[in-house]
Amino acid sequence: MAVSGGLDSMVLLHLLAELAASHKWRLTVAHFNHQLRGRSSEADERLARTTAKKLGLEFVNERGEVKKYSSKHGFSLEMAARKLRHDFLAQTAAKRKIKTIALAHHADDQVELFFLRLLRGAGSEGLAGMKWRSPSPANPQIQLIRPLLDQFKDGLRKYAARSGIKFREDATNARLDMQRNRVRCELIPLLTKHYQPALGRVILRDMEVLGAEAEFMSRAALDWLKRRGKFADLPVALQRRCLQLQLPELGVVANFGLVEELREAANSPVAVSESVTVYRDEAGKVHAREIEEAGFDRESKWVKLQGTAGQVVFGNTLISWEAGPFDTGTYRAAKRVANCEYFDAKKVGTAIFLRYWRPGDRFQPIGMAIAVKLQDLFTNLRVPRAERRRRIVATTAAGDIFWVEGLRMAERFKLDTSTRRGLKWRWQRV
Repeated sequence: MAVSGGLDSMVLLHLLAELAASHKWRLTVAHFNHQLRGRSSEADERLARTTAKKLGLEFVNERGEVKKYSSKHGFSLEMAARKLRHDFLAQTAAKRKIKTIALAHHADDQVELFFLRLLRGAGSEGLAGMKWRSPSPANPQIQLIRPLLDQFKDGLRKYAARSGIKFREDATNARLDMQRNRVRCELIPLLTKHYQPALGRVILRDMEVLGAEAEFMSRAALDWLKRRGKFADLPVALQRRCLQLQLPELGVVANFGLVEELREAANSPVAVSESVTVYRDEAGKVHAREIEEAGFDRESKWVKLQGTAGQVVFGNTLISWEAGPFDTGTYRAAKRVANCEYFDAKKVGTAIFLRYWRPGDRFQPIGMAIAVKLQDLFTNLRVPRAERRRRIVATTAAGDIFWVEGLRMAERFKLDTSTRRGLKWRWQRV
């Protein structure tokens, strides 16, 4: 099982250790040191190690360079830590021929996840949250189980006090620069105090309902895909799920915007990468095909935004940037000049990709509610066709466009009250 040293995992460790003998379980304690909190991380590891020894259990640990991995791949620290942790757990289990990994996620985690996904626009499947059992993201042959998923943290804390279970508190859980912490420390207490005292129970009930309905919809979609019928006659929700289930089989990440474009028009290609488009036929089957890019410039370049400033020449354009602590007063006082924009440095990341406009590119300029096709924006602005193909596009490491030469900055990457570091971005053709 995975043991961090926190309240949840230490309670689960003691519960499973008590049950192991009667159920003939062979337990291995696995601890991943993220090396993000200095001495506190070391203390977490020591507690997990000594507790495993007292209980007579095998202890396995590994240390990961999360910050380095995050910087290299353009992930947030949270996502980088999750990726490395799951890789370690899956590799450890595979080496020991262990088929199940126990995780200490609990009911409060579920409620937090519900709001995080709600704020990101997730559908019923996403809002259903974590399952009691699911495949490991690092190895589908290994199952993750979550025995505490219906238990709230207050109950776990009381149990630990009664049983004399030692655990470590993670001080970073109170930092409000992370969205999950703001949901936990600000949003949920506000809703509980002023709107619904039993918020946790209500949300868990809603998640259970959504999960059951999402499962039913998936089964209905799979059944339709096997026998086929008239796609246009399907209810809208079932059309969406049928398309959503086909996209991963083609190696394409399904999102609401893409599914809607496919659903609304048959035989209308939608670009999903620099070289691939997808479309659905009249029968509802999704196809992928290579993009014909005749006349489009293929030049591209990866750029590391290291240090506090730098510049790069791309094509006939000089791009310079400066990154540093964001000060609202200084930003507001700064004169707005041509060919200069300001972004949230954290949202952009430390690795970016420069290229030219490509068919199917979508972009959400500041002030717009949704992303639209760049081609449509260029048409509305009457940008000549020859000029469109000279316009430079900058994306994050994940492929999200944050800047298009000559257009307003992107809505998702604007400066706001959560910004801690700003990115000044200037360009000029040379």
